[in-house]
Amino acid sequence: MIRLTLSRIRVRRLVSDPTRGQILAANAVIPCALGRSGIGQVKREGDGLSPRGVFRLRAGAYRPDHFGARPRTALALRRTRQNDGWCDDPRDRRYNRPIALPAPGVSAERMWREDGLYDLVVDLDYNRQPIRPGRGSAIFLHVARAGYLPTEGCVAVKRTDLVRLLRRLGPRTHLQIL
Repeated sequence: MIRLTLSRIRVRRLVSDPTRGQILAANAVIPCALGRSGIGQVKREGDGLSPRGVFRLRAGAYRPDHFGARPRTALALRRTRQNDGWCDDPRDRRYNRPIALPAPGVSAERMWREDGLYDLVVDLDYNRQPIRPGRGSAIFLHVARAGYLPTEGCVAVKRTDLVRLLRRLGPRTHLQIL
């Protein structure tokens, strides 16, 4: 059976909790965590909002020591390295881009994490073309914490759901946060 990639998946928040939501992907409804401040139109670095809008799925990464094989997906997916980081420092020219760690004097998110949140991660095309310093960085689709605790602005799902969802995602898939 051939499973085609989805052109769009939608994220909607729960009425009862602005930090929780659902991903609607074809016939599947997948629980997800959202930013600690819910969903917002105007995002700033550190505000905890998941940005409202439609975003292309750029590429992803997986932690090779936590997966037996590369997860199946039509998205570009590379192995995470121990020195991988993501610049979240609006003063740095590499803001909202991958960087190598250590990066003395620069604030950056570590991509090789011990908590498993970035064992599998997809870069959402938020604040990327052009990159505007201070408008938010490191907005990903990634693994959720137990209990779907809020994120810093990302969309997060259970690891098994993310692996299954990735099989239906490709370079032409868009994620819409409503």
